[in-house]
Amino acid sequence: MTRKSNGDAGGRSTIRDVAARAGVSASTVSRVLGGEYPVSTATRTRVMRAVRELDYVADARAKAIAGVGTPTLAFVLDDITGPSFAHMAHGVEREATRLGHLCLVCSTDGDTDHELEFIETMRAQRAAAVILVGGAADTAEYRARMSRIADSLASAGSRLVLCGRPPLDPGTPVTVIEYDNESGAYALCAHLLAQGHRRVLFLGGKPENTTAQGRERGYLAAHRAHGVDPDPKLRLSADFTRDAGHRLMRQALSQGLEFTAVMASTDMVAAGALTALHEAGLSVPDDVSLAGYDDIPFARDLYPALTTVHVPYEELGRLAVRTALSRTPDTPDEHLLLGTHVVVRGSVAAVGEAAGR
Repeated sequence: MTRKSNGDAGGRSTIRDVAARAGVSASTVSRVLGGEYPVSTATRTRVMRAVRELDYVADARAKAIAGVGTPTLAFVLDDITGPSFAHMAHGVEREATRLGHLCLVCSTDGDTDHELEFIETMRAQRAAAVILVGGAADTAEYRARMSRIADSLASAGSRLVLCGRPPLDPGTPVTVIEYDNESGAYALCAHLLAQGHRRVLFLGGKPENTTAQGRERGYLAAHRAHGVDPDPKLRLSADFTRDAGHRLMRQALSQGLEFTAVMASTDMVAAGALTALHEAGLSVPDDVSLAGYDDIPFARDLYPALTTVHVPYEELGRLAVRTALSRTPDTPDEHLLLGTHVVVRGSVAAVGEAAGR
């Protein structure tokens, strides 16, 4: 009959139970399970037999703190339901698995206290890296908080990786991996302008969000380059969700704003806008051209298929893992940038061309 420890409220066997059953010390059991110190074959056999008989499972947290077991890394994001973040998480998990690491995912819903608590847990467990994803408000408070986190993780042999977040001051022990956010927006808006559109409605994100800011800068820069003065009334903002796109488009239509094309800050926003246009009896692109940003998989399945900007989210995740795990002590900070490109599909037509169909 298997003996359980009376001191464990859950009735689980402990390392002391295994040691008693095998006739060795608890430290010897730890050495056998850790696999890092030589023990005799007979001792190892007795310990492993006791582990099987007692159905002993080592505490993963204790193993991590002890520096044994499967090495881990953490992926922290605001909203795990966002398609672009989900694809980045997929890249992180696949690359972590390939390199022999366990990936832990935390969704914070924008709660900085929750974020800090999870990061501190990962520091205590000596995670190889903590990857933070998504735009943020680039304030002095943000930079100070992230710098403290970077220093704290570095002191434990870990690494802070920022993906799509504002970079920190030079010399901070951090890896920053970005995509060319502003240039992608510039190229997309330039494509709309090249089709003859001069009143392009921009459905942006939260004004303080750095990702939203970059996309709006690209929108404005493209107008300047084409000698077009953008109407401030054509710039609306909310967040990066489908519901926001639907709400903003209904708002623009109810206000009687005049526009021939819509540039949405994300494909999800574009999807909501497309529904609102259809509800209003408008056809895309016959009445209004529509473009998004991110190139998430379902963008090609909308009707019409969505013109958008391709962001290599999965590769961003993979690169974040590879870079963090291959870092050297003599490179305190590093900054990598991936490119983006416009994917032209059926949701955009030239002015006059659609009307003549």
